[in-house]
Amino acid sequence: MGKQRRTTNQTDGAGLPPEVTAEADWEPFEPLALEGGQRSFVSGKPQSGLLRVQYFRRRDDGAVVGRAWFGPGAAGPPGHAHGGSIAAVLDEAMGAAAWLAGYHSVAAHLEVDFEKLIPLGTDTKLEAWVEKVHGRKVTTRGRLLDDAGEPFADAVGLFVVLDPKRFGALLEKVAEAMGVDPAELLSKAMPPRE
Repeated sequence: MGKQRRTTNQTDGAGLPPEVTAEADWEPFEPLALEGGQRSFVSGKPQSGLLRVQYFRRRDDGAVVGRAWFGPGAAGPPGHAHGGSIAAVLDEAMGAAAWLAGYHSVAAHLEVDFEKLIPLGTDTKLEAWVEKVHGRKVTTRGRLLDDAGEPFADAVGLFVVLDPKRFGALLEKVAEAMGVDPAELLSKAMPPRE
């Protein structure tokens, strides 16, 4: 089926994540850098032994997809990933889905249903997408799946589109991190939809 990746629970070296190879319909993209060019604590240090998250955009529907590996540094219950690390990965993926869809937004509410524990060293598949938009409210969905497609965790997020009049300075910093002209980013700020 075109899948070229390592299987769940395999690691390279002492607690390091397996390499990720994109599936046939996945296009790579880099999530936003933060101030000073730093990447987030979730996806910014893939060889740290904590988390390795690599994002792609699925061509057919524009969803954010990828792989999330939970290393020994993400420990919660003995031998398993901490719920906070799982929630952080889903939050970042759903936020990336909103931004990739053109909604310059921040999280306002996040709900995570933990279906089953994620053993440390597990390489999960992640998916996140925009489900609906109502005015400035953007509802997103995300999930982490095992190799059989069964969920480890499902999430729903409410993101609120930033008002360029109130958050222009923040959007200018985002534009700088993205390497685009701030006027271009502000002009793309999505008007509210009903």
